[in-house]
Amino acid sequence: MSTPLTDQLEHQLGPASDLGTCQLDVAHVAGIAVVAAAHSGGYAAIGHLLGLLAALPAPTQAGERFWSDLWRSSGSAYLLPVTIKAGVLQSLTGEGTALARQILSAVDEMTPPQRVAAAEVIGQALVESDHLPDLKTQVIGELWLRDLELTAWHVLHADRRSDDPAGRKAFLEAWSNA
Repeated sequence: MSTPLTDQLEHQLGPASDLGTCQLDVAHVAGIAVVAAAHSGGYAAIGHLLGLLAALPAPTQAGERFWSDLWRSSGSAYLLPVTIKAGVLQSLTGEGTALARQILSAVDEMTPPQRVAAAEVIGQALVESDHLPDLKTQVIGELWLRDLELTAWHVLHADRRSDDPAGRKAFLEAWSNA
C-alpha cells in the first residue's frame, strides 16, 4: 500500500497498531472506500506510466541497441533502464513519484532536436513491436513522449501532499467566498 493511502487510512481509522482492536463498522468501511477512490487516479496514472514503459523494448540484451540509441538521441541517461530501475520497482508498489520526477527531468533536459531524435527512436521501436507500418515513426514517438510526460505529471499531481485538514479548509473557504 502506498504511503499517502496509508497516511489517510491512519487519519481516518487511527494508527495501524490500533487496527487489531478497532471494530470496523459501516462508517469505517465507507471511509476506507472514499480514501481508496480518492487515490485511484494516482494509481491509474502510475499504471499507465508503467504501461508506456512496457511498450518499449525490454531492458535485456535483445533491447540493448534500442536503449543505447535512445541515450544517444535524447542526450539523457535519465531514461536508461539502469537509471530508472529503482523508480520502476517502487512504482510497482504504488509509489510512482520518483519515477515521474526522473522522467520529467529527462524530458525537460532534452533540446528540441534531441526530442525529435528520441521520438524517432521510440517511434521506430513502437512501429516494429506494434506493427503500425502506416504511421510515421516520428509522430508515434512524439505522441508516446507527450503521453509519458503528461502521465508523469499526473502521478506527481495525484501525490500532492495538500490533503491536510488546513489545506482542505482553505480550499473550501476560498470556493465558498467566490
